[in-house]
Amino acid sequence: MINLRERGAFHIFFSGLFKRKRYSKYQQTNQNVHSEKLSSIDHYPLYPDLSMNIQVLQQMFHHAPDLVIRHFEFAGKGTKAALVYVDGLTDKNSISRNVLSAMTQSSFDPKNGLPTTVGDVEEVHSWKSIENALFAGDSALFIQGETKAFLLDTKGWPQRAIEDPKLETSLKGAHQGFVETGSQNVAMLRRYIPNRELIIKELTVGVRGKSKVFIVYLGDVASEEVLQELEDRIKQIQMDVIINTGELSELIEDNPYSPFPQFILTERPDATASQILQGRFAVIVDRSPSVLIAPVTLMSFLQSIDDYSTRWLAASLIRLLRFFAFMITLFLPSTYVAVISYNYEVIPLKLFLSIAESRVVVPFPPIIEALLMEVTIEMMREAGVRLPAPIGQTVGIVGGIVIGQAAVQAGIVSNIMVIIVSATAIGSFIIPNYDMGTAIRMLRFPMMLLAVMFGSVGIMIGAMTLIAHLISLESLGTPYASPLAPFRFADMKDSFIRFPLWKMITRPKSVRNIQSNRQGKPKR
Repeated sequence: MINLRERGAFHIFFSGLFKRKRYSKYQQTNQNVHSEKLSSIDHYPLYPDLSMNIQVLQQMFHHAPDLVIRHFEFAGKGTKAALVYVDGLTDKNSISRNVLSAMTQSSFDPKNGLPTTVGDVEEVHSWKSIENALFAGDSALFIQGETKAFLLDTKGWPQRAIEDPKLETSLKGAHQGFVETGSQNVAMLRRYIPNRELIIKELTVGVRGKSKVFIVYLGDVASEEVLQELEDRIKQIQMDVIINTGELSELIEDNPYSPFPQFILTERPDATASQILQGRFAVIVDRSPSVLIAPVTLMSFLQSIDDYSTRWLAASLIRLLRFFAFMITLFLPSTYVAVISYNYEVIPLKLFLSIAESRVVVPFPPIIEALLMEVTIEMMREAGVRLPAPIGQTVGIVGGIVIGQAAVQAGIVSNIMVIIVSATAIGSFIIPNYDMGTAIRMLRFPMMLLAVMFGSVGIMIGAMTLIAHLISLESLGTPYASPLAPFRFADMKDSFIRFPLWKMITRPKSVRNIQSNRQGKPKR
C-alpha cells in the first residue's frame, strides 16, 4: 500500500515532469516563432528613416552584446548616421581614423560619395548582405534619408604571426607557414607566382556560417575539366559551417571509405606553389592554416620540398629510403608474425636460436605480443602529440625506457619484438606526409591479422588487395597509382628517383594539364 507521503512525492514528480514538457513545448514554439520572424526580416526593405533601420538591426542581433552602434552627424548639414560593427572582428584604429574622424569633419553629398579613406566601399540593399558582412568583420553605415547601406572594409580580427610550419619542417626551404586568414595565404602564393595567369576563384560554403573558399590555379596550365569537377563538388556541400580544410577534404574526396588520403593537406606556401606550377589546384579555406592540393597520386605523398633544393643524387637516395620505410612500416610486423608462426624454416639457424632464446620467457603468442607493442606505441605517439612539447618529450623518454627495458625484463615481450616495433615506428616517421603515415600505420594491423591466419599467403592476399585498391582509386578523376598504373614513362622522372631539374622539361601528365612544357630545352 502506498501511504500519503509517497502519493505526494509521486504527484510532485509527475506534475513537475509534465510542467517541464509543457515548458519545453512552449520554448520550442517560441523558438520557431522567433526563427520565422528573423527569416521574414531578411525580406524587409531598408527604410529611409534611420531609427527604423536601427530597430530592425536590434531585432536581428538581440542576442549579440558585441554589436556596436555608433551614432554621429556629418559636418555641414548635420546629416544623421549610424555606424554598426561587431566588436572584436573589426580594426578599431581604422574605424576611428578612416571612418568616424573623416566623416565627422566632412559633409555628406550623395553625388560625391562617402568622405572616407577606407579602401573598399560597397552599397547594399538587403539585410542578409548586411548580416553576412557584419559577421565577416565589415562595418555597415546607415544614413538618414538613404534606402541603402554602405559596407566598409574594416576587418581586423585577432591574428597570429607567420611561423615555421610545425608538421612539415624543411632543412633548406622557406620558414613560412600558412595562417588562418585566407587573404594572407593567397598573398603568400602570389609572392611565389607573380604572374597574371594565377587565377583565384572565390566560392562561399556553409548554410549557417559562410566560409570563403579560394581555388588557386594557373589559368593557362590547369585542366578546365578538373576545375569544373572540383567546383561542382564544393558547391554541393550543404553543411552548417566548414571549420577547416580537413572537413572539406572529406566531403569532396572520390572514395570516402578508402584508408588512403586522396588530397594533400599542406601548410607550406612553397610546396603549394610548386604543385600549382605542375598544373594542380590549391584550395584555401578561410580560417584554416592548411591548404588542399588536388589532384594527387600516391607518389605525391612521398615527395618533399627538400627534394628540389638538394642535389638530385642525394634527393634520389633519400626518396628511395622513403619507399623502403613505407614498405617496412606496412609489412615488417606482419612478416615477423608470419615467419614466427608458420614459416620459421626460412630463418637462418643462428638467428632462429637467438629468437627462440628471447621468446622462451614470453607467455604470449607472437600476434598478441605484436598487437600489445604496436598499440602501446600508438598510445605513446598520441600522448606525445596532445601534451605540451616539454612533457611530450618526457613521456617519450619514459615510455621508451619502459618498453625497451622493463617490458623485456618482465618477460612480457621479447627483445626481437622491441627491435621490430622500433624499426616500424622510425619508418613511419620518415614518410613526409602525416595523413599517409597515419594510413600506413593503420593498415599494418589488418596485415598482422592476415599473417596470423594464413602466414605468408595472408600477407600476399593483403598486398594484392591493396594494389588492386590503389589501381582503382582516383583523385578528382585522376588515377591514384599513376605513373605506374597507367604507366607513364615521362612522369617516372619524378617518382622513385628525381632526375636533374634540367631533365624534367614537361609537367606531370597525370594531372591532365593543358600546357605541358615548364621549361625550355637545356643547352647541355
